[in-house]
Amino acid sequence: MEKVTLNVKNRQETGTSAAKKLRMQGIAPAVIYSKNEKPEQVSVDQREFIKFLHKHGETAIISLKTEGADKVETVIIKEIQYDTVKSRVIHVDFQRIKLDQKIRVYVPLITKGDTDAPGVKEGGNLEHILREVEVESLPTNIPKEIVVDVSNMKIGDVIHVKELPVTGDVAIINDPEQAVILVKFEAKEKVEEEKIEEEAAAEPEVIKKGKAEEGEEAAK
Repeated sequence: MEKVTLNVKNRQETGTSAAKKLRMQGIAPAVIYSKNEKPEQVSVDQREFIKFLHKHGETAIISLKTEGADKVETVIIKEIQYDTVKSRVIHVDFQRIKLDQKIRVYVPLITKGDTDAPGVKEGGNLEHILREVEVESLPTNIPKEIVVDVSNMKIGDVIHVKELPVTGDVAIINDPEQAVILVKFEAKEKVEEEKIEEEAAAEPEVIKKGKAEEGEEAAK
């Protein structure tokens, strides 16, 4: 995986009010950190960062350039916080890394052949149990995504973590027996039967209520 460049700016003011002010200007507060170095407060343009994510993904190795500084840092994106209401990035954590040291990150799972799967054509539902997995590898070997071919899956078939396609240098940390994707069939006839049974169970209560009302009228 090649390194890609992202520009950030130094951030002098910190705290809730300062962060809110930045977000109103279309800027997201961010932090660069590592185990042995002091965290650095920076900020990134929200629109530019979204464009960056769409093009390179969240697992990219980044040459982070801080405006006005000569040093370029090699980092990965460790965490992104979103405002789900306004659909914008509100905070980013960058982690300093070394290219010769292994790291752990989460990689998204992407499926292909969904509509071609025999189980789907027969009325089954393709269920995603996991949307991402944690992997360990050298930064340059981390995949942008893991593509899973589901085009041959039948009803009842399950793909487990141990069956995911990854190279030998990339180790998946999740339980190998963990289910990732399965095809499950839910018959419509069964749903209709359950609905009829529920209606039938409720019907005697209505009749009983009617008889009780008749009794009350007679008593009057």
